[in-house]
Amino acid sequence: MSMPQQSVSYVPLDGEQNRFQRVRVNLLGRYMLADRREFPGQVVEMSPGDLSMIAPQSGAPGERVIAYIDHLGRLEGTILHQSDNGFMMQMSATERKRDKLAAQLTWLANREILNMAEDRRHGRIVPKRPMTTVILPNGTNITCRIIDASASGAAIASPERPTPGMLVMVGKLQGRVVRHIEDGFAIEFTRLQHEDFLEEYLTNP
Repeated sequence: MSMPQQSVSYVPLDGEQNRFQRVRVNLLGRYMLADRREFPGQVVEMSPGDLSMIAPQSGAPGERVIAYIDHLGRLEGTILHQSDNGFMMQMSATERKRDKLAAQLTWLANREILNMAEDRRHGRIVPKRPMTTVILPNGTNITCRIIDASASGAAIASPERPTPGMLVMVGKLQGRVVRHIEDGFAIEFTRLQHEDFLEEYLTNP
C-alpha cells in the first residue's frame, strides 16, 4: 500500500457532502494516514461523499487518508473530524466514481434488507456451555459468553471489543473480528467448521 505522487483532481463543492444519503454498513478494511502508518478499520456509515469509520488511530482534521474497503476497493479523501472511536472522512472522487459508489451502496443496503448478509449463510446454534476464552494477539485472555455460532463464525458477548480485523482465538478456533455488536463483537472463522464439533472446539475444556 503506497501513497501515489499525484493528487486527486476532484474538488468537492461547498456543502456537497450533504447531498448524499448515508446508509449504515458493516465493512472491514485498512487505511493509511499521511505518515504512511496503516491500521485496520470498520466503516459503519457511508454515503458516496463521506464515511464514518471505527478506527484505532485518527489523523488530524484535513489530513489525507487512503483506505481499502471490502466490496468498495480503494477510497481517497481527507479527515473531516475525529470521533470518540474513529473519524469521519470526506471522499475525493470524480462524479463517475461517486455514481459507482452510490450503486454499490444501494446493492449493499438491499443485500441486508433481503437477509443475504454473509454471516447468515449457515444455521446458527446456541452452545449448551456458552462460556469460553478469547485470546488476543498480545496474549491477553478475555472470558466471554458465546451468544450463538455457526460453521462460519460466532457472536460473542463481552464488555471488551477487539479491533475489527484483529485475528483472535476463540476456544480452539482462530477467527477474525468482523464487527462490533450491541453487547460484544462478531467473528468469522478462518476456516469453515464442521457443525458436529463446533461446540467442542469453541467452549472451554
